Amino acid sequence: MRNDYSRAIPPQWKEMSRIFLALGDEHRQRMLLLFEPGERLNVGQIAEVSTLARSTVSHHLKILHESGVLASEKVGKEVWFWINRESLEATFTNVLDYLKENS
Repeated sequence: MRNDYSRAIPPQWKEMSRIFLALGDEHRQRMLLLFEPGERLNVGQIAEVSTLARSTVSHHLKILHESGVLASEKVGKEVWFWINRESLEATFTNVLDYLKENS
């Protein structure tokens, strides 16, 4: 066991923790499962099939976006979201690399 508990958290891990926190909620997981590959969805589309109020869906989308799980683009008055594949791949690669280095 390493005994240096005060060791600095690697910068990429700080970003990872935000993603894992965002993915830790069942409603946000369900929202992600709505996306078809390459698909963009807006708040209204997600709220339409969700059991949550539109404002709650917006709140969850904000968390997913701020964590880097979702990317977005505003077109007119509508914001379109899609899965940020690059961000998720980088996060999971960091975890796998750590496991490989420390096993």
